[in-house]
Amino acid sequence: MSPRRPPTQWLPSIISMKSMPRFFLAMGFGALSALALPPVGWVILLVPGFSGLVLLVERSSWQGAFMMGWFFGLGHFITGFYWISYAFLVDAPTYGWLAPIAVFILAAGLALFPALALGCASEFANQLCLRPWARVLALAGFWTFTEWLRGAVLTGFPWNLIGSVWVSSDSMMQSVAWIGVFALGSLTVFAAGAPAVLIRGITSRHICAALSGIILLSGFWVAGGTRLKSGAVENVPNVRLRLVQPNIPQHLKWQPNLRMRHIQKQLKMSQQISSKGQPPTHVIWAETAVPFNLSKDRSLQKLIGAAAPAGGVLITGAPRASPSQDGAQILWNSAYAITSSGIVIATYDKQHLVPFGEYMPLRDILTLSKLTSGRTDFTPGTGPKNLVLPGLPPVALFICYEVIFPDKVAMSTETSEHKPAWFLNITNDAWFGISWGPYQHLAAARMRAVEHGLPVIRVANTGISAAIDPFGRVVDSLSLGQIGVLDVELARPLPRTLFGRFGDMITWIILLLTLVFAACAGRYRGS
Repeated sequence: MSPRRPPTQWLPSIISMKSMPRFFLAMGFGALSALALPPVGWVILLVPGFSGLVLLVERSSWQGAFMMGWFFGLGHFITGFYWISYAFLVDAPTYGWLAPIAVFILAAGLALFPALALGCASEFANQLCLRPWARVLALAGFWTFTEWLRGAVLTGFPWNLIGSVWVSSDSMMQSVAWIGVFALGSLTVFAAGAPAVLIRGITSRHICAALSGIILLSGFWVAGGTRLKSGAVENVPNVRLRLVQPNIPQHLKWQPNLRMRHIQKQLKMSQQISSKGQPPTHVIWAETAVPFNLSKDRSLQKLIGAAAPAGGVLITGAPRASPSQDGAQILWNSAYAITSSGIVIATYDKQHLVPFGEYMPLRDILTLSKLTSGRTDFTPGTGPKNLVLPGLPPVALFICYEVIFPDKVAMSTETSEHKPAWFLNITNDAWFGISWGPYQHLAAARMRAVEHGLPVIRVANTGISAAIDPFGRVVDSLSLGQIGVLDVELARPLPRTLFGRFGDMITWIILLLTLVFAACAGRYRGS
């Protein structure tokens, strides 16, 4: 039996591997790290994922580290976003062939951000002659920077941020009330990558470096648990919300002969007797629950308004249209608040549209039509715009994936008037079937609740509809693919959080301190 090699002898073997096997190994580490995200939630897999990546880029030039980061990102995003393909299978004869191509192109594009993080961290570390633990710290800092970029560049797509792995722990999730999800991601990457230094030898210095990130996370976990124990949640009096989840499949949703049947189904669900005794004061339907242009149809407004409780409103998603000055039709993806007399008293137009879904970028070049029904592109709304509705505290409303953008949600809380006391997210996740997508979408909504200390009400056509308290805990929910109504109370907001006050300023301060500490404390003596 051959003697076991000490850890330090593994490093030359990894470094001397040929490029292509190392690239595929990086891709595997990326896929492994994606399993830490919801709904799988195997957070421990971040350790082999990021520690393996750290070892692969040991002594690499910035170009080599960039390529290693790209393959890591490719595996990470293909695994985490496989469910995007489901949207192309709704109309399989037309778009089915695009499903694997779309997933690959999306993953390949998003992989440029981890690639940039690895390339910058490697050059930073090489120029400053950083110790191994400081190299990991530099990676954590640049990872945060590139995740922030991912949420801002072009239209932005901050879905599945690394910090969101902690929705599996209510205590750990409280960290974002103080530092936000981007900074929590930085700490998570450092804790997951630091054990790689142990391959250089089991010394007291290496053990301290490997455990330092875990100790920091443990501190936040303890503080989060204390926050949960010391914070009581009270409900807004005389507010009872009914969340309607009809579970209408996407391929049936817009069929002309079925559209009125879908509305009748939701009307019946809205008016059924509550199992909790007291009737609801307000009713909420999902995004595009009404598959008609509701803005000019008075008879339809009255029909739907009949399901609104007296003194309250029914909030529903539906298209809104208006002619422009040149006679062309302007179309919005909107939410309407309708009284029991059928009067539309408020509307909200979705501001952050989904490219290729709600509008076609480069329409003059690309010959494909958008995935959603109709040929007219949706127009983005203006905002932020919070609503004040009868019997309800002021609300910031988000349609579909608007809730994944930390900066957009933060803007809604900074408006000079009608500061929101709760968030409402209406969505149609039917595009993504029974997959990981709706669970990841819910996780983002939970993060926004904790960041701002505000409850979130989430209403989804096919699920997951949920009431989320200001600590990010799911109080009650309807499962994915379930038909039903959920009668819930509305929680009161908590005092404004640290992150709610200062927002991304905290992210940038932590990022700067991370890189400065790595540069000052992590250099080899004499370098």
